[in-house]
Amino acid sequence: MSKNIIIIGSGFSSLAASCYLAKAGYKVTILEKNETIGGRARQLKKDGFTFDIGPTWYWMPDVFERFFADFNKKPSDYYNLDKLSPAYSVYFGKEDVITIEDTLEKISKTFEANEKGSSKSLHKFISKAKDNYDIAIKDLVYKPGVSPLELISVNTITRISQFVSNVKQDVRKLFKNDKLRKILEFPVLFLGAKPSNTPSFYNFMNYADFGLGTFHPKKGMYQVILAMENLAKELGVKIKTKSSVSKINIKNGICTSITCNNNIHNADVILSGADYWHTETLLDKKYRQYSSKYWDKKTFAPSALLFYVGFDKKIQNVEHHTLFFDVDFDIHANAIYDDPKWPENPLFYASFPSKTDNSSAPEGKEAAIFLIPLAPGIKDTKELRETYFNKIIFRLENLTSQKVNSHILFKESFCVKDFEKDYNSFKGNAYGMANTLLQTAFLRPKLKSKKLNNLYFTGQLTVPGPGVPPALISGKLVSELIIKHHES
Repeated sequence: MSKNIIIIGSGFSSLAASCYLAKAGYKVTILEKNETIGGRARQLKKDGFTFDIGPTWYWMPDVFERFFADFNKKPSDYYNLDKLSPAYSVYFGKEDVITIEDTLEKISKTFEANEKGSSKSLHKFISKAKDNYDIAIKDLVYKPGVSPLELISVNTITRISQFVSNVKQDVRKLFKNDKLRKILEFPVLFLGAKPSNTPSFYNFMNYADFGLGTFHPKKGMYQVILAMENLAKELGVKIKTKSSVSKINIKNGICTSITCNNNIHNADVILSGADYWHTETLLDKKYRQYSSKYWDKKTFAPSALLFYVGFDKKIQNVEHHTLFFDVDFDIHANAIYDDPKWPENPLFYASFPSKTDNSSAPEGKEAAIFLIPLAPGIKDTKELRETYFNKIIFRLENLTSQKVNSHILFKESFCVKDFEKDYNSFKGNAYGMANTLLQTAFLRPKLKSKKLNNLYFTGQLTVPGPGVPPALISGKLVSELIIKHHES
């Protein structure tokens, strides 16, 4: 008889793991506390507008292709992708904008126009980033983080120095123009840490950006969740929503069941894709691997203040993805990592999916998502949200030379308290634990519990780290460990 596996949570990593485990012959049930699946990658629909609540960037398409190929499928079997052209634009001041196009050749011309001779440096930098990307994807990120020996190979041993230096140092050696520096430092923000705290090796994110490009699934990122749901169900996975797990039950040192909605569900193996810290609070203290002090000392990726806004007109002078770097990055970063507080003048990111996807908004109208990175655990009130909305809308109007405030049909917000309530997120962090040197690979919280033989974890707080592609990989890694230790 097949072993019964219960998976807590239905984000990217949980759905990925469910597919691999079902394919291997296990009986798999996913329990999701919210009304819809997807974890942080949910969807908001209102008055004909559609917003991705969570991730909006589709990078590293090869990782998605590799996931579906493991089941003899392709992403195109489930959803259609558009390569964005341009990929994104960056505002540094009023009428001071740099647009990043969809090929390295075009991007090189943009760099050259801003700093003579920089195109040659860019090709050198991206070539190195591509080598690191190939090593990361082939040698590193598909390792389960069990041993430091996983980091040692013929390829990685020659790059030891890249784990001592950092991305910021490397960029500033090659480029003098501050705008170009900021653009090259931007991709590592997806890893949740400052460029000055991110090992040089992680410049492979620049290859993901300039080398592979930025994509958009038609009808939004939630189509990827729906694709994985369809695949999981095709493989026999059962998914139950409105199913909040309140306790992991132990008998004789083994997880025997979970308590969900006051009912007991027996399991041979339990896998949690929910917040790692929260999952361990479902255990009696003696079975927890990591203390509150442990989590408090870790460097977390930021939380975020998000707004989902419907406009009654098209917004001009912006792209699908638009970054607003017209204020001091270091001061904002300090307010996130070093002296946690609300930044006086925040950088922010805006997505206008209706620029390229007509399904996002009614004809002649615009859907907009605004994001301000914040320190986890920061004070969150309606008044603060409103203050910061007004700040960014004022800046948007000034920088893009247009009136938009009077054209708002509605706005919804999502911040620290919502991350805590909806996702049981530690201090309301938005996307996990940062990939700093001391929080890489085997130094991250383990996929397999050290105290309970049949309890496992997956997702952004464990291996390999934050982001959607790493979440898919995390699901694969943990399923391989379960298959190794528990025959179906």
